[in-house]
Amino acid sequence: MASTNIKKQKYNIDRSARAKRKGHRSLVLWFVGLSGSGKSTVSDALEKFLYEQQIDTYTLDGDNIRMGLNKDLGFTAEARSENIRRIAEVGKLFADAGTVVLTAFITPMGRDRQRAKDILGEDYIEIYVNCPLEVCEARDVKGLYARARTGEIPNFTGISAPFEAPQHPDIEIKTHEDDIQTCVQQIWDVINDKLTNIL
Repeated sequence: MASTNIKKQKYNIDRSARAKRKGHRSLVLWFVGLSGSGKSTVSDALEKFLYEQQIDTYTLDGDNIRMGLNKDLGFTAEARSENIRRIAEVGKLFADAGTVVLTAFITPMGRDRQRAKDILGEDYIEIYVNCPLEVCEARDVKGLYARARTGEIPNFTGISAPFEAPQHPDIEIKTHEDDIQTCVQQIWDVINDKLTNIL
């Protein structure tokens, strides 16, 4: 049961002030796609590009988060949903601090993406890394798909657990057709105006 004694604290320094000082507003760039689709690779390249543009960034990556903040969560549908909720809340704090957040999570279910969007509001930019399953499987450097197909890894997205492809993402990139720099440019073309439209 939620406490009735909690209220949002207001501070003298707000998002608008941080945006003006940094010269850009904050966003949460939410990369969605199958394991092996290129989420982390493109996110990392985009962060490097943004950093070179003097834009403050931070990446929240699935494996890194599960090693700390979310190490108590498993991979059931409920645990995955809670994983995404927590990440959205962390992203909201980073955005409030004036940082452009890049997240690289499979986020397979539409309802979880909608909840993240509800938490983050207009800061949420959904980037669908659209890549066919067979290509993702061929790229499988961790050997996860092979283990999933033998049943060693249960509830594996794309094999034994569903992936609901985004129907209306803000940005869609195809890593099986375009190289990394092209994908980065496609994202930049969309977010540039949003970043410079200081609140």
